[in-house]
Amino acid sequence: MESRSGVAELDILVVCVGNVCRSALAGRLLSLRLRQLLGAGADAVQVSSAGVLALVGSPMDRLAGAQLRRLGGDPDGFVSTQWDASMSSRADLVLTATRDLRARVLEETPRAHRRTFTIPEFAALATSDVVRQRRVAGVADLVARAASWRGSAGPDQFDVPDPFGQSEQLHREVADLLDRDCSTIARALAGALLGDVSAHP
Repeated sequence: MESRSGVAELDILVVCVGNVCRSALAGRLLSLRLRQLLGAGADAVQVSSAGVLALVGSPMDRLAGAQLRRLGGDPDGFVSTQWDASMSSRADLVLTATRDLRARVLEETPRAHRRTFTIPEFAALATSDVVRQRRVAGVADLVARAASWRGSAGPDQFDVPDPFGQSEQLHREVADLLDRDCSTIARALAGALLGDVSAHP
């Protein structure tokens, strides 16, 4: 299925615990970076976020929101949402903050195994030489290849620290980590959506 802009429709879900820091920030950053790469074509990509123990109805954490603004985004209008299995079932790509959260999501949606990664894991896999060794035939192909090479990313790359209730410095470090990975993922996805591996980093 394609949008009127010619870019394939894509549904991405980002998951953490409370959905006020990591997934909230990553979701907004990923949307922003995709918009910068795809322009109007980003309208065909839906990026949402949720928490397995969400602070339902809450805005983005104040410190996380400040970091989002620093990186060029806008936290206004964000509302924390509770994750449920249907979200993962319909998503084309599920990105979690940690391996434990990935396991939690897959307990209820095991069929999403090949579409579910931690954020740093997918960033590493989607741009690895083994995944990019031949032309990517769309997002489904990119995700499938990343899943087939899971073992090539070291476990120290997998988790994003939780800054909730922590220092401004940790919020900044986490925001920079997420922006690095979301920018990498956005370039990989944009290349796959446009059928152009030259858009990859």
